[in-house]
Amino acid sequence: MTIIPAKILMADDDHLVREAVVKILQMFGHEVVAVTSGQETMEALDKDSDFDVIILDINMPNMDGFETISEINRRKLTIPVLFLTGAGSMEYAVKAINLGAYDFINKPIEDLDIFNIKIKRAIEKRMYVLREKDYKTSLEEEVQKKTKELAEKNVLLEEYSENLEISAINALTTLQVALEEKDAYTAGHTTRVTAYAVKIAQAIGIPDYDIIVLERACQVHDIGKLVIDISYIQKPGPLSDEEWAKMRRHPSTGANIIKPLAFLDQEHDIVLHHHERIDGKGYPDGIGEDEIGFLTRIITVADSYDAMTSQRSYKKNMDTKTAIEELRRCAGSQFDPDIVEPFVKVLKKS
Repeated sequence: MTIIPAKILMADDDHLVREAVVKILQMFGHEVVAVTSGQETMEALDKDSDFDVIILDINMPNMDGFETISEINRRKLTIPVLFLTGAGSMEYAVKAINLGAYDFINKPIEDLDIFNIKIKRAIEKRMYVLREKDYKTSLEEEVQKKTKELAEKNVLLEEYSENLEISAINALTTLQVALEEKDAYTAGHTTRVTAYAVKIAQAIGIPDYDIIVLERACQVHDIGKLVIDISYIQKPGPLSDEEWAKMRRHPSTGANIIKPLAFLDQEHDIVLHHHERIDGKGYPDGIGEDEIGFLTRIITVADSYDAMTSQRSYKKNMDTKTAIEELRRCAGSQFDPDIVEPFVKVLKKS
């Protein structure tokens, strides 16, 4: 990967974390200014606002990361802000996205390649913003080229919008994966469900655009579990009625989390209904076959198959043959037979 040297402002009140991140950034060739608080961050920006990226710890005394990014936004500095976080939180995710955070960096930093990629993308965004600013200035000075330059601007804005969408998905996926990694039994669930769903879609021959929607829905389908006590997921026995009622709310919660992101309109419905059944006995709305979208039916089969074949704290996993028998047994009641059979063919070939 090509390294783009950049000037980075980094704030964390933990000197061990701060020193570790500074050393990593310097190792990648970046110039780093390190401070200990949100207040010092703003003082550094008063002296020099020519930074390419800002990295903020969320929990800092007096002026935390959210207050700091709010002040950065008020000053319209347009510098990408990445948050350092030690644990995934639904509240943190929604607040950070609404404040315009570019991405999250989990600490401690364990994968330097992923860390480097996040920094590189943030730098590229900053470069884009600066280029766009220069472009607007040039546009005002060269009115005679307005038609051509407006066309170029539209292309750039489309790319920028796409990058924002990718960043939002990445932030939510990071939190969902962080949640899964807290429990050995659910680790990798999102990745597997996404792979199964795409294989089903390809076998059926749905359009590429729908596959993109399906992939994104899979990546965030369980984001609502961020509000569920991890002990429920790890519980070795059956859930109580109260625990089960809370667990059943995760599709609605997940849909509410992504609702502010207008570009995820289709994904919103899939997340909301991925535990519905053809016979109307699912949750949260108890809708039936005619009201369940085709992409939702795909993710329902993929999600259920992974649950069947994965070891969980409360049950043993099924082998592929037994899981296929269960899918076929429930076809027409829980699952759409037109989804089950193409998936069975895929499984038997693999």
